[in-house]
Amino acid sequence: MKKWMRIVLWILFTAAVVTVFVFAIQAENARELKAPKISIHVEGENAFLTENELLDRLKIRHLFTDKQAVNALRIRYVEHAIESMAEVKHVKVFKEIGSDWHIELELRKPIARIFNTSGQSYYLDQDGFMMNRSRLHTARVLVFSGSISDRYSPQSIYHFINNDSLKSSRKIDQIYRISNYVCNDPLLHKMIGQAYLEKDGDFILIPLIGDQQITFGSARSDREVRDKFDRLLKFYKEAMPHEGWDKYSEISVKYEGQIVCRKRKGA
Repeated sequence: MKKWMRIVLWILFTAAVVTVFVFAIQAENARELKAPKISIHVEGENAFLTENELLDRLKIRHLFTDKQAVNALRIRYVEHAIESMAEVKHVKVFKEIGSDWHIELELRKPIARIFNTSGQSYYLDQDGFMMNRSRLHTARVLVFSGSISDRYSPQSIYHFINNDSLKSSRKIDQIYRISNYVCNDPLLHKMIGQAYLEKDGDFILIPLIGDQQITFGSARSDREVRDKFDRLLKFYKEAMPHEGWDKYSEISVKYEGQIVCRKRKGA
């Protein structure tokens, strides 16, 4: 076979392959996109976002629709939209060959619910981020109320801790220290249900067991919080079984190195 004929045949063969490949890609892109395979990880029992809720949000933003073509999917836009959701800590969106695609996300873990003096209600998560309350979900966490002026902000509590002008006027960092310690201690998590901030800056803890209040005082450092809870737990483990749960109306760990109790009238 002459050389020029071999070249022509090779060109025709290459063109045919490219044409088939192009048509295959076009056919693939025109295929209907399947619903994503969603994997949601949440630590604990408080899941603030379900698969159906996530799909509904994507549909509202027109990032995923019924009978959507494969080539209309914008992975980065979807990922960015999910990242902006207050409940989401981490997200990864990726696509396989064909019409299959995946969404893997980790949800934030709420540790406190806050009711402030402005009538707002929001959550604080284990990493110190504020979360808007959900109309569909509630969390069994420590509830804070009283003279709390801190308003909802998408910023982390570390923004306030590292800002001297904000630190003196805010209580959100102290709320975080108390709730984070309670959340991570199995006994305290079952024992403490509410906290109230008085006008003088003292936190009052309301236990689920017993009928007394716990005057905690301030929570300006991790060391202070740890020391106060250590004293409180020691008292509950060593003294309460002998003294009785109804003997005292108030237990105070406000002052360093002390446990001060007020007897109930008639005890």
